Amino acid sequence: MSEKKSLIISASPKVRKFARELGANIGKIRGSQRAGRVSEDDVKSFIKESFTKVIVKNVPEITSEKEIKEIQKYDHSEFGEVDIQPIPRIKKIARPHLVKSWTEIPHVTQHDEIDITEMEQFRNSLRDIHTGEIVKTTPLSFIIRALVKALIDFPIFNSSLDIANEKMILKKYFHIGIAVDTPHGLMVPKIRDADKKDINTINSDLKKVSEACRNLKIDKKEFFGGSMTISSLGGIGGSFFTPIINQPEVAILGVGRSEVKQVFIGGKFETRTMLPLSLSYDHRIIDGADGARFCKHLRESLGKDFAYKLAI
Repeated sequence: MSEKKSLIISASPKVRKFARELGANIGKIRGSQRAGRVSEDDVKSFIKESFTKVIVKNVPEITSEKEIKEIQKYDHSEFGEVDIQPIPRIKKIARPHLVKSWTEIPHVTQHDEIDITEMEQFRNSLRDIHTGEIVKTTPLSFIIRALVKALIDFPIFNSSLDIANEKMILKKYFHIGIAVDTPHGLMVPKIRDADKKDINTINSDLKKVSEACRNLKIDKKEFFGGSMTISSLGGIGGSFFTPIINQPEVAILGVGRSEVKQVFIGGKFETRTMLPLSLSYDHRIIDGADGARFCKHLRESLGKDFAYKLAI
């Protein structure tokens, strides 16, 4: 009789229905309330733990030889000529990190277009005060400065989550990660203390770290300790995309190629230079309103020349 009683799960009809709807076996859920009674929060925790165990622990096994053979019933060469090459080392290193980020973080991506007409006019007008020659400055330098200004006003974007202790770590430094395309694979070095640097210094640092990555002469530590990352595809092409957050950061900014468009302003069409942005963020800590305000801040910083003239 006592054995039968021990199998009885204490839970209200509402909680039992909630568990059934989520496909959870209430008999396997440990209740946290008095006398082991199961609550809705217990059901949610059980589902979350089960999901995490299945996804995170089993994902690497999908790439095992046994799993591949089960999925791929026929050899690729049976359908035509193939060329088999090893996966580049950098991509092999990045693979588990990307899988972990995508499976653990609930990504939300917000798209926006920013009018950078005045910024581009100002950027193209920069000249050396001594020689009078045009100073070539990448738009990315201006975007980094605008991003730092936004991080200062919205510190939650410059944070990391400590899930185990239910804490968030707000960073007081501003180290901006830059996704660099190299022959060896994608690397993400940091522009350190970007809040203390002007446009010219940032532009110079971008050239140095990019060159160091391409030549594999950069310290491994430079890939860690970032505030937020920028993934810019402007030099290649394309517009909007969904960049994957670079853990342990909580947001990433994707930048597409700027395009000259006809924009309806003040009752008439004007020719403006528009920049597509894609902001991905961790929805566990950043909500849609935060994302919208952050994009608006970037739009105002990059759309008004005072924001970057003061940064020179």
